[in-house]
Amino acid sequence: MDSPTIFLDRITKRYGSVTAVEGLTFGATAGRVTGFLGPNGAGKSTALRILLGLAHPDDGRATVLENDYADLADPAHTVGALLDANTFHPWRSARNHLRATAAAAGIGRARVEEVIRDVGLEHAAGRRVGGYSLGMRQRLGLAGALLGDPRILVLDEPTNGLDPEGIRWLRDFLRRYAARGRTVLMSSHNLAEVEQTVDDVVIIAQGRLRAHCTLEELRARSGGTVEVRTSNAAELRGRLAALQIEAAQIGDDRLLISGAAPEAVGEVAALGGIPLSAMTARAADLESLFFELTATPQE
Repeated sequence: MDSPTIFLDRITKRYGSVTAVEGLTFGATAGRVTGFLGPNGAGKSTALRILLGLAHPDDGRATVLENDYADLADPAHTVGALLDANTFHPWRSARNHLRATAAAAGIGRARVEEVIRDVGLEHAAGRRVGGYSLGMRQRLGLAGALLGDPRILVLDEPTNGLDPEGIRWLRDFLRRYAARGRTVLMSSHNLAEVEQTVDDVVIIAQGRLRAHCTLEELRARSGGTVEVRTSNAAELRGRLAALQIEAAQIGDDRLLISGAAPEAVGEVAALGGIPLSAMTARAADLESLFFELTATPQE
């Protein structure tokens, strides 16, 4: 795997007696969308603020292209960030907000019009931001992050306030952005929202890392279930139990089996001379694994 463009190395941050993140280590690489996942209060926003130099860790280091964010020679063209979609002046139009932001970064007005089109705000760019919905403010925040055409996007809960069409639009946009060799790191508290978007996942809870892997590895880790129909359900359940394979009887002639591949279940049935009239394999429930990882205390 390529070296990460973003890397958090054993980050710890405390606020008084509260530990927001503890020993947190993970990276994100170019050409991929990394989902930074966890429930509300897990420490995601704190970690992103540390990455962007808005907070200082008590221990560890966060780097962008092997540099502290404060040491980047051209931060506007290196990292685009959306951490809060509610920081706009309510009486200023979206276009004027972006022009002011661009001017501060030495970016021309032509780029402002480009990002307005990129995020689909052409029809509303002249309106005051105070009248925007949360979804529209999210699009405006993304436009601001894109002004410098950065190599890296860091987005904190970017799907908040978006309707299903907006979530689909954002998914397609981020996939295209990463396909250009860019890095995308997006936080979310809901795996189901982003599982169609991300390549890699980082899951944290209570400030600690719970999983860091590709989406496919997470799917493999979560396993799945197999439902079978047989006239000898009790006997098959007993044979599976002898092999420490869990099977729940959900009807007189049906079993729901966890932790075993369909081929293994078929082999156990065949060796016992047990006829199967039906077998259905169900994909793993990634959301269930997410809740398991984030709800169970781990040392």
